[in-house]
Amino acid sequence: MSASPVSASPSDPRHITVGWEIPREEYCDQPYVVVTDEEAWLCVMTTARGHEGARSQHIVATRSTDRGRTWSPLVDVEPPGPPESSYATVLKAPNGRVFAFYNHNTDNCRDVKRSDGSSETRVDTQGHFVWKFSDDGGLTWSPERQEILVRESRVDRENAHGGAIRFFWHVGRPLALNGAAYVTLHKVGSFERRGFMNHSEGWFLRSPNLLTEPDPAKVTWETLPEGDVGLRAPGSTIAEEQSIVALSDQRSLFCTYRTIAGSPAAAYSRDEGRTWTLPAFMTYADGRPVKHPRAANFVWKCANGCYLYWFHNHGGKWYEDRNPAWLLGGVEADGPSGEKVILWSEPEILLYDDDPNVRMSYPDLIEQEGIFYATETQKTVARVHEIDATLLNGLWGQFGPGAVTRDGLLLEQAADVPAGAAPRLTDLRQVESGFSVEVWLAFEGRMAAQTIADTRGPDGPGWSLETTHRETVRLTLSDGRTENTWECDPNSLRPEGWQHIVVTVDGGPKIITFVVNGRFCDGERHRQFGWGRFSPHLRDVSGGELLVVPPRRRAQLGVLRMYGRPLRTSEAVGNFHAGFPTGG
Repeated sequence: MSASPVSASPSDPRHITVGWEIPREEYCDQPYVVVTDEEAWLCVMTTARGHEGARSQHIVATRSTDRGRTWSPLVDVEPPGPPESSYATVLKAPNGRVFAFYNHNTDNCRDVKRSDGSSETRVDTQGHFVWKFSDDGGLTWSPERQEILVRESRVDRENAHGGAIRFFWHVGRPLALNGAAYVTLHKVGSFERRGFMNHSEGWFLRSPNLLTEPDPAKVTWETLPEGDVGLRAPGSTIAEEQSIVALSDQRSLFCTYRTIAGSPAAAYSRDEGRTWTLPAFMTYADGRPVKHPRAANFVWKCANGCYLYWFHNHGGKWYEDRNPAWLLGGVEADGPSGEKVILWSEPEILLYDDDPNVRMSYPDLIEQEGIFYATETQKTVARVHEIDATLLNGLWGQFGPGAVTRDGLLLEQAADVPAGAAPRLTDLRQVESGFSVEVWLAFEGRMAAQTIADTRGPDGPGWSLETTHRETVRLTLSDGRTENTWECDPNSLRPEGWQHIVVTVDGGPKIITFVVNGRFCDGERHRQFGWGRFSPHLRDVSGGELLVVPPRRRAQLGVLRMYGRPLRTSEAVGNFHAGFPTGG
């Protein structure tokens, strides 16, 4: 791991090791939590003595009475396999009964056919879809499992077994709407050697009486959407791990799910899941596509009526690069036809690890007495993390009026000051380090390559901000031993008028970000990553004694601000919405 050589015990609450571990065997997945009527936390997860897909894979439960800090010994919801039980989610009824939904390899099938006719011996994504319940907050579970009879569809009939064996799994958190329960199901059309699933689509199971019927045998289910085809993805055979929330009109559902197109798909239902809008790529409030790889991307509705969305903020098309985890904040608005839609904010980092190869995923959100917590797993360790409320309020606040952030402001310099004292910065090897530089620039014609601000001394250490022939703004960092650069997205700057640029160097995750004119640079179509990593060995980049603002060609500097801490994206957006200092 590329851990900081200076800070041996991370204190940044975003660092995943700061969280509280949830007990498991070896492999662990989907640590989902409900708060019981006695205010204990009940966590249900998939675990195994071995790797993902091991024969011993099964569903367990554990409880916490101190909000995730300590946990009870594991209780088997299903005994260790074979047969395997896998991928459980939980839902609590108004009467306190808790339901767990999961795959069960009831027939103890030991292999299935791949699309090329070869044998696939991993069998945890097929079989029967079942549920159990607990009436004592997860201490004990019903001895009998109940099967949900899922309606057959085209994707089932066209699989290698002609539908005699059903391929599917389940990760999206269930929800209750108008007295009915909704559970997601991700049907698989076929398996392949590379990537495992190579065709998938989303379905939903709706029960009108699960939440009120005491007799499990009398619970009924229907499979949605209507018709023979589930939710698919634009231009992709992969449309899986659907996550749903209900909107405030109490009839609309919003669903997002992963694809292999570099962006997640999204759709709305206006009739409680029976039909859906044509799936499209999920977008920010201004219409830009959100970028996300083949990883879980989940949406949650909060008690204040706003939304949160977990994703990984890059355009990869495979399973890698799930670190950091990012959040968007969502607020409801009226769409063009008057229907409710969700507007999504610019992103913030929620959690990270020092090692870019660590993959955190399959999260859950717990909200209790106004405090938010997130769970996540790296498949061998699962943890709980308390979320800083100001991070969330900042996300939702991006849709309000802007104000210039003063916290941490080291320098506010007007255009006609050619040089001044260079602020001293914290060694970037420290976890709680970093800085932000903000400028208002106006260009006259085509952008020229030139320096905007520079603290580099005669022997090289320092930082500089420059424009480039690529019509971007580039940050250079040097401690005299190591040099790193990163620049904003091409075409992110407007051709005329004042441009607002905030570049942030975050010493926790060792990441550089640009926010240009209130938009986070995510690479758009130009590159997979709009944010970049810098070396964990980079030290002091304060530079010389002076911050120099040299004369410029075809560019006017309105103001330069420097902060001795990394600004959040929401603060950069707020500074932009506050407007040019003189109203220009």
